[in-house]
Amino acid sequence: MKIALTSVMVDDQAKALEFYTKVLGFVVKHDVPMGEYRWLTVVSPEGSADVELVLEPNAFPAAKVYQKALFEAGIPLTSFAVQDCQKEYERLTKLGVVFQSKPTAAGPVTIARFEDTCGNLIQMHQG
Repeated sequence: MKIALTSVMVDDQAKALEFYTKVLGFVVKHDVPMGEYRWLTVVSPEGSADVELVLEPNAFPAAKVYQKALFEAGIPLTSFAVQDCQKEYERLTKLGVVFQSKPTAAGPVTIARFEDTCGNLIQMHQG
């Protein structure tokens, strides 16, 4: 068993695509119209091409409640690995990304949390 798909709920797929590709640097793997929404996945150019992140519309009412509760509690929806947390923090800050925490040592890892413009807090970690 392996992870092939994991989802990030987003409040706007077009805005999410812009952020996750142009700012974070992921690349589109699938972009298939499906009525009102799209089957929209991205992959990391630095990772395995068979691990896809689904930019999942949060159209289900319970998803919106869950997403909002996590955000308001300061809990990241997911975490992405980076080689150098400080360097990535500086790069993303220059691109206008809003951080809720600067790079901080947390035991054997360094972490920082940022807003993805689509309703989520995302953590990045090094270590």
